[in-house]
Amino acid sequence: MLQVISYPERSQWAKLITRPELDNSSILKSAKSILTDVRERGDSSLLDYTEKYDGYRPDKLLMPTETLADAVNQISPELKAAIAIAEDNIRHFHKAQREAVMPIETMPGVRCWRKSIPIRRVGLYIPGGTAPLFSSLLMLGLPAKIAGCAELVLCTPPDKNGAVHPAIRYIAAKLGVREMYTVGGAQAIAAMAYGTGSIRKVDKIFGPGNRYVTAAKQLVQEAGVAIDMPAGPSEVLVIADALSNPDFVAADLLSQAEHGADSQVMLVVIDAAGDAGSFIESVQLALKAQLNMLPRKDIAARAMENSYIFRFRNETEAMDFSNAYAPEHLIISTKHAISLSEKVTQAGSVFIGKYACESAGDYASGTNHTLPTNGYARSYSGVSLDSFLKKVTFQEISEKGLRNIGQAVEIMAEAEGLYAHKNAISIRLKSIDHD
Repeated sequence: MLQVISYPERSQWAKLITRPELDNSSILKSAKSILTDVRERGDSSLLDYTEKYDGYRPDKLLMPTETLADAVNQISPELKAAIAIAEDNIRHFHKAQREAVMPIETMPGVRCWRKSIPIRRVGLYIPGGTAPLFSSLLMLGLPAKIAGCAELVLCTPPDKNGAVHPAIRYIAAKLGVREMYTVGGAQAIAAMAYGTGSIRKVDKIFGPGNRYVTAAKQLVQEAGVAIDMPAGPSEVLVIADALSNPDFVAADLLSQAEHGADSQVMLVVIDAAGDAGSFIESVQLALKAQLNMLPRKDIAARAMENSYIFRFRNETEAMDFSNAYAPEHLIISTKHAISLSEKVTQAGSVFIGKYACESAGDYASGTNHTLPTNGYARSYSGVSLDSFLKKVTFQEISEKGLRNIGQAVEIMAEAEGLYAHKNAISIRLKSIDHD
């Protein structure tokens, strides 16, 4: 099912790690048009687009808080218990990321420190449709609350009856969300970025979405609106060897492939003894058997068309290739998984050992599933507590400190030709000398 590429030379890697190129020109054009329309017509535009794309025209965009509270009776006890486990683990992991304020005296009389200050108003976009991602609301809303963000704005599209998935409403109520708007797509991003009559603009936008949402986030970022990170189609790279479990490996590949037809899944097989052919064949058979059981098999099958199996002769080549690809999700399912994980330099999130499936991180292990895709793991981190904070530096300088640091600043400022900078020091030093 997957094309096998055996022992590619390093000179070929740059081509092999290139993601499938999608023609986004028409999508960018449509997204730009929607952004402009929302900016000009505000709420009227949002109502028109909701009717056009979601088949429902709401009376109000803001969902009443009692509708959020009612969701507690609309989901099963089993789902509530599962959400509680995920919530507890995500909270524990993100609380541990808090940093204490640590003043440092860089020299006598010069004291510096850094303080984390929450972003005041954040926008969370949660997709609806065929896969309402209520798990993303946990992943974004919990760290936002832990960070201390004062205002959470939630946008999610309604169904044809104007309803929102009860799990999304249930979690929103648990998070204390006061502003939940039934609007989706690029128009929701525009509303949060620019503001409308009903929706005040936010300070930073978070959340996954389809290609139109992604394009809209890209465009508003170019206009100076902060977003969580650049995004593209979801992806996974699995590193295995001849002793790995082929059924586990196939399941991991398919769990990512079902996200979307534009997703990409990669299997890297360490073939040190040259005997991995039977393992690869077993994976292919497992993929075929498991694919046929999936409700979203057509989507997964299309994703597999742009996906590959690579064979490498040793662990070093396999890890070098993985780091070059910089996957969103990296699963190391080999005999020496722990030692190999120490060699990871570029990945969004790493799953170690045959039982650490990517699904665990997507839902309930505690790590965040909002991750850099499309190779952006080379330079971006996934969402964390820091994503919802601003790091502000402070310094306090005493008379003694100014005496200690002043001459160095004067010399450096003069060397750069910035005499007003020099004077800000000099005038203070003269004042001290006259006292």
